[in-house]
Amino acid sequence: MFGDIMGMMGKLKETQQKIEDTKKRLDTVLIDEQSNDGLLKVTLTANRTIKSIQIDDSLLDDKEQLEDYLLLVINKAIEKATNVNEAELGAVAKDGMPNIPGMDLFK
Repeated sequence: MFGDIMGMMGKLKETQQKIEDTKKRLDTVLIDEQSNDGLLKVTLTANRTIKSIQIDDSLLDDKEQLEDYLLLVINKAIEKATNVNEAELGAVAKDGMPNIPGMDLFK
């Protein structure tokens, strides 16, 4: 029984390390999103850190339109990044969880 617990603790620690490694890797995964007309582009990491925003000069004349574009494009980019992030971390967590009866959190 004690050996089982030690084995599970080791697996949890290993999984924790894999999660940390995955988070680091997700910092290097870039998500690009742009407005339909390509006038505004946003790049962020899969950990949802904005890396760059490119704004076409034509949008600088209309503050309201620019704000609308920023909201729309950044929110779409965050949604994509969140999907990638959750899929990657979910896979690592599910793979690394010891099989404890009644603890099917990741199903």
